[in-house]
Amino acid sequence: MTQFLFRDDSYQRSVTARVAAVTPEGGLVLDQTVFYAASGGQPGDIGRMSMSDGSVLEIIDTIHPDGDKTTIAHMAAPGSALPQPGETVTAEIDWDRRYRLMRMHTALHLLSVVFAYPVTGGSIGADKGRLDFDMPELPEDVAALEAQLNGLVAGHHEVSQEWITDDEMAANPDLIKTMNVKPPMGQGRVRLIRIGDVDLQPCGGTHVRNTREIGPLKLGKIEKKGKQNRRVSLVFDETNPAAP
Repeated sequence: MTQFLFRDDSYQRSVTARVAAVTPEGGLVLDQTVFYAASGGQPGDIGRMSMSDGSVLEIIDTIHPDGDKTTIAHMAAPGSALPQPGETVTAEIDWDRRYRLMRMHTALHLLSVVFAYPVTGGSIGADKGRLDFDMPELPEDVAALEAQLNGLVAGHHEVSQEWITDDEMAANPDLIKTMNVKPPMGQGRVRLIRIGDVDLQPCGGTHVRNTREIGPLKLGKIEKKGKQNRRVSLVFDETNPAAP
């Protein structure tokens, strides 16, 4: 089991940790980590790992080995000389990429508020994100929805986490916006992300502390992906000087 430091502080960029195990695929399991493992539509972190002898490993992906959500494996570049269990390392994420993912992930939560439809899928990228909605018809005024979205961003809403028990989650199914992906249960508690008085939903990903950090956004294409399924893309408005 790995201690997930990013859950309580997604802004922590590095940590000194002990190698607990090396998976058959060459993944490094640490006793604690700041690296987020790919799940829930958010890609795994990349970065570097410094050894006690001064050598440095490039970490090209971070995963949950064999789907084990309690463990995180840091995948080094092929051919790398790996440390052994018991060795001490310093793990550091690619912060610029992580911060963009944090901004986009939080922005997609707001997108699910503006487009008040059941979510059928999603993907988070450092430059672009998208949500799929069970949305029979195209909205009449997309520009108004984009303005509403940016109004939420500019509202300086605090972003925080809280925890509820599995039983409380089961008793409050309306908190779940995704139709095909259920929150991880079976460990006794479920993490919720609250955005001021705007949104509350289960999520294990990394987020900014305040919506103002997201910066201006632009809606991309709205594509039909089935009889009622429509895909809404979202990008950062890099041309706007208000962007962080």
